[in-house]
Amino acid sequence: MAAVLEVLSAAAEEAREAIKWYAARNAVAAAGFEVEVRLAFDEIASAPERWPVHVEGTRRFLLDRFPYEVVYLVGADRVVVIAVAHCKRRPGYWRERAG
Repeated sequence: MAAVLEVLSAAAEEAREAIKWYAARNAVAAAGFEVEVRLAFDEIASAPERWPVHVEGTRRFLLDRFPYEVVYLVGADRVVVIAVAHCKRRPGYWRERAG
């Protein structure tokens, strides 16, 4: 059974901004990024403990074709996505969201 997945507004905004960035350069890439993020959310919800423990008690799912990670926390009754973060820009900026 899939876990209840909650996406923080800040994480949703990060995904939207990345889609806009890709769309300004290549519509196909933007669509691909959006699909990968949605698939990541689905996979995380279906097996949240499958991906390794990261920092601050989080876990992370690395996208296949894009340099982004989905950072999330596993709780007793839900999974919370706290960031859709570029892997090379401002590492760890989202840590305050984990607390």
